[in-house]
Amino acid sequence: MLMAVVVYLYTVIVFYFFCKFYTKEEDEEREENCKDMFTCFKFHLYSGIRAGGGIGDVLESPNGDPLELYRIVFDITFFFFIIVILLAIIQGLIIDAFDDLCEQLDSVKETLKSKYFICGIDQDYFDKESHGFETHTQAEHNFANYMFFLTHLLNKPDTEHTGQVMLLLFDKILS
Repeated sequence: MLMAVVVYLYTVIVFYFFCKFYTKEEDEEREENCKDMFTCFKFHLYSGIRAGGGIGDVLESPNGDPLELYRIVFDITFFFFIIVILLAIIQGLIIDAFDDLCEQLDSVKETLKSKYFICGIDQDYFDKESHGFETHTQAEHNFANYMFFLTHLLNKPDTEHTGQVMLLLFDKILS
């Protein structure tokens, strides 16, 4: 959203001061990239951000024009603020989001190593018992049995649920 606002500010400057640089004439065809504000904004979003060196890469050179110095400053600031700073911020947000996901995954893996997720009992308790943690997770609380029961509840028609426990479990699963 911030990038769209900043690009719009640059679009306003272009529309009022540098519009002539955005018109190309090739073989009797005239291509106007800033004939109105919306077209100019689309052009900046599509071409300006996509171009590696900013908007100056897709426009005609300002050599010899009275506004040459201003156009060069405009191109450099567009490159610096949009391409360098804002895209780096967006990349940082994406990388940070993936880092958070990795931390959450590591936390879940660590919890699963020390505590069984179905009954919530710590591994230390099972180490004191004679049968151990592995026996509990493979035989007593087998995950596949729970998945089978869950699938059975979800596929069974509501009218065929028998017993209060089955109805409570079905309501708990749906909520």
